[in-house]
This record gives sequence, C-alpha cells and structure tokens, in this order.
Amino acid sequence: MKTNIRLLILAFCLTPLFYGCVDKKSKTESETKITENLNINDSIPVYDFEALEPLLYTNSDKIHIVNFWAMWCAPCVKELPIITKYAANHPDVEVTLVSLDFPRGIETKLKPFLKDNAIDLKVVLLDDPDSNTWIDKINSNWSGSIPFTIIFNNEKRSYHERDFESIEDLVTEIHNTFNN
Repeated sequence: MKTNIRLLILAFCLTPLFYGCVDKKSKTESETKITENLNINDSIPVYDFEALEPLLYTNSDKIHIVNFWAMWCAPCVKELPIITKYAANHPDVEVTLVSLDFPRGIETKLKPFLKDNAIDLKVVLLDDPDSNTWIDKINSNWSGSIPFTIIFNNEKRSYHERDFESIEDLVTEIHNTFNN
C-alpha cells in the first residue's frame, strides 16, 4: 500500500514535468528564440580595449550597432529598450552593448539588471583604465560621455554621442549612415 501511494505521489509530481516537455515542443520559433536569447548573457566577457577593438570593425556589409553604456547612466538605461526593440525587429543587424560598469558587479548587478529589463542582446564589459587612449582610438571627437553609439558596416560608419529618443530616431540615423 505504501509503495502504491509513493508511486501515485511520484506520478503526480512528474506529470507537470512531462506536460511541460510537451508544451515546450509546441512553442513557436520566436518564443524559442526569446528563451534561447535570455541565456545569451549567462557569461559576460570582460575585455580590455585591445580585445574589444575587433568588435568595432567588420568586413561585411551587415549593419552593426555598438552601444557604450552603463547601468549608472540614466540616458543609457532610458535608450536600452529602444535598442532592444529595434534589434528584435531587425535580426539581420548585429548589436553589441559595451558595458562600462565595474567587473566586480557582473554577477550581483549587471546580470540581474539585464534579466530584469529583458535585455537579450550581446553584452560585453570593457575594463580598461586607460580611457584617454581608447576613447580617441574609437573617435577623436568623442568626449567620453555615454551613451555613445557606433553604427557601421564595412563601408560606412557614424558616431552618436547622445541617446536615441525613439526607434524612429535610431532608424533615421541608420538610414542617414547608409544612404548618404
């Protein structure tokens, strides 16, 4: 009798797991992509500028957006949903968010922030104290303030030392970069 009760309890407990497996198989492709992307920032690499620099160039005609930001920067945080929504609607565009936050806060602050704000874009952390050197290497006109965004492909490039107010604003700058 005890064995039958244990089997019944075990079956009762496992039923939701099996149901969940069936349910997962019936997810749409976009739902699966969203679930997969939420894990994209399980591991956030920490780069110095030398390691980051190759991400700022491409040999392809694919559009790239690299956005320098930090959690402590209110305009940066305000524009992240704009960039995230744009990226979701344009999967052919490669977006990289370069966090300027402290490496010691990756697990306790950065990852929870990304999860809480449903940011499923590629994030890297730049930890290079020689900002006076690398800022000028990126763009000699950049004052160092953030947010700062680079929009580029293998032929064209534009720099934006400001936050984007809307998706339309971002789309306009992308259009201006590649159609002028």
